[in-house]
Amino acid sequence: MPITLLVILAATCIVSFTAFNNRRLVDDLILWPPAIERKREYYRLVTYGFLHADPMHLLFNMMTLFFFGRMIEPVYDATLGTFGFALFYLGGLIVSILPTYLKNRRNTNYRSLGASGAVSAVVFGFILFAPWARIYVFFLPVPAIIYAVLYVAYSIYMDQHGRDNVNHSAHLWGAAYGVVFTVLAHPPVLAQFLGELARPRM
Repeated sequence: MPITLLVILAATCIVSFTAFNNRRLVDDLILWPPAIERKREYYRLVTYGFLHADPMHLLFNMMTLFFFGRMIEPVYDATLGTFGFALFYLGGLIVSILPTYLKNRRNTNYRSLGASGAVSAVVFGFILFAPWARIYVFFLPVPAIIYAVLYVAYSIYMDQHGRDNVNHSAHLWGAAYGVVFTVLAHPPVLAQFLGELARPRM
């Protein structure tokens, strides 16, 4: 188990479980744009990702992070040093939420929480390395590249038309960040990815 991933998983679970029964902690850490705009509480651009709405929300995000993060953490650490994966993940939290913050920075009624944007970054970073790997969606195996296309299409649609209280914009920006960061940090992955696409393995 890569150590940075273990620390992120543990910290997220501890903060989330504590916050389930502590409304004040939620209020202190959640992404509430006016607190950043007026009080300069920039830490909220990171801490919101350590909160979750309920145990199922937490479980889904942490299981996804575990299965994909353990496979790609060594790549970022080898390229960027000991804290490479931590840099990647924390950057995912910030970049994925920035458009939401800018759009709602004066909206006193808006709040957002959850690690989904950064988890999307991890998943899409993985897909660059293994586009034909199997990703299980509702127990059905789907090639990772097909999953990526469906995920992006669904997120765009729901971002424009959905009313499910889910921040689909963060999912999209997190996915885009995951691709861009990974290519910049490890340039050979782009040629590897294109080569893999040319050899479909359904």
